[in-house]
Parts: sequence; structure tokens; C-alpha cells
Amino acid sequence: MPSLKDLRNRISSVKSTKKITSAMKMVAAAKLKKAQDNAISARPYADRMQNIINSISKNSNINFQFPSLISGTGENKKILLIVCSADRGLCGGFNSSIIRYTKKKVDALIKDGKEVKFIFIGKKANNALKRSFEKNTLNIFTDISNPNIDFNLITEVRDSIIDHFNNGLFDSCELIFTKFISAISQKVEKMQIIPLENNMNVIESNNVDKKNSIYEFEPNEEEILEKIVPQNIAIQIFTGLLESSASEQGARMTAMDNATRNANEKIDDLTMFYNRSRQAVITKELIEIISGAEAI
Repeated sequence: MPSLKDLRNRISSVKSTKKITSAMKMVAAAKLKKAQDNAISARPYADRMQNIINSISKNSNINFQFPSLISGTGENKKILLIVCSADRGLCGGFNSSIIRYTKKKVDALIKDGKEVKFIFIGKKANNALKRSFEKNTLNIFTDISNPNIDFNLITEVRDSIIDHFNNGLFDSCELIFTKFISAISQKVEKMQIIPLENNMNVIESNNVDKKNSIYEFEPNEEEILEKIVPQNIAIQIFTGLLESSASEQGARMTAMDNATRNANEKIDDLTMFYNRSRQAVITKELIEIISGAEAI
């Protein structure tokens, strides 16, 4: 049985842990509000951007400046996965869900005879998968969302992806991220960003009247696409990272809340055990005193 000193040390240790988890919960809750607003506000812009490109590619017969980014290479043998995870832990099952989904996805692709390559955004997924797929990793980007997601860094990611595509390193590219649903609910999803015309993950906004989705372009469609196709790739990655950031903060807040509750329960249990042990020690000492007095 542990001594009273050991029990006091354990209670003190759990209380210190509780202070940390409680502080992390409050910090995550403060960050969650901003991250949630950013993720939700970015969705309509990303959807409308994709709708414009879809409208042009379906209704125009011009020769696009970026035909391969829109229609692909004609093959689907080499797949690039952009995996978005966190740089830090202590966020519940956020990272493990991404890693588990990615492993399952990769196993299915390899089984179908595909060649898989990776770009990791965030340390955790890379740390978990680099032992198996280090030779297949093209780039690793970290600290992109520290403290906020910098769109200039996203354009660097976009430029790297387009360079790899132009060099023939992959035929199609998918973004794996965690979609924010609520503070206690997140879902891992994938979004195809190259080729663009096969992107089936665009969510039509309920506020968009399809009958009014007619656009006039100045100077012309080709020059517009020359600008917005690469921009759209960056926007879709940016939106996915905003979703992942909000999901991470929601998962961290929930995890730290559960940890704080568990710490409270542990403190109560240890305190009760300490009081019982102390009572037993006092009772034992009283018995020894009484027995000694009777012997005299």
C-alpha cells in the first residue's frame, strides 16, 4: 500500500495536470471560435470558384491554357495524396483518424496497382507514415497554421504541386483533410483537386440560383482560366486547411475537457483513499497507545 506521502504527491501531480488540461481547453475554445468562423466563411467562395471553372469547362470549346490541370493526363496510375494533419498532439483522435484513413486509402490504391506519392502538411501524419513511405514523399510542410494559416504559404504548396504535375510525377491529386462539423464532431474527407473536371466534392450552395449561373468574361475565357485555375487549386487547399484547423481545435477542446473531468474524478478517488489510509494510520496509533497503557 502506498504511503501517505506518496498519495499526497500523486494528488499534487494530478492537480498540476488538471491545471494544464484546463488551460489548454480554454485556449482551444478561444481559437475554435475564430477557426470555425474562418472555415464556414470560406466555403461559399471555394464552391463558387469551382462552379465558375466547371461552367466554363463544360460550356466552352476553347483550347484551355491549362488542359491537363482540368482534364488530367488521360491516365490514373500515379496518385498524389496531400495529407493534412496537426503539428501537435493532445487533440484526441484527430491525428489518428487522418492516419488511419490514409493507410486504408493507400492500401486500396496499392492493391489496384497504383503508385502513391505524398505531400504532408503537418508533422503528425508524416511522423506516423514516413517509415513506410519516406521514399514516396515529395514535400513536407509544417507550421503553416502557426498561429494563422498564411495564404502565401499555400501558394508555395500549390506551386510545388503544379511543378510535380508538370514533371509527370503524378496523374491525379487528392487532398485528405478533416471537415469541421461541430466542436464534438469531425469527419475525414477527400477532395480531388487535379484533374479539376473530375472533382465530385463540390457542394452546391443552397443560396445559389442555378438559373442565374451565367457568366460574361472579359477579356476571354482562356485568359480568365489562366489566372483562376491555379488560384482555385490554392483556394481548395486553403479551404481544406481551414476545415482541418477548426477540426483540430474542436478535437483538442473536447479532449482537454474530458481530460479535466477525468482528473477531477482521479483527484476525488485519491483524496478518498488518502483519507481512509490516514484514518487507518491514526486508528492503528491509537490502538498501540491504548494497548501500551493497558500493559502498564
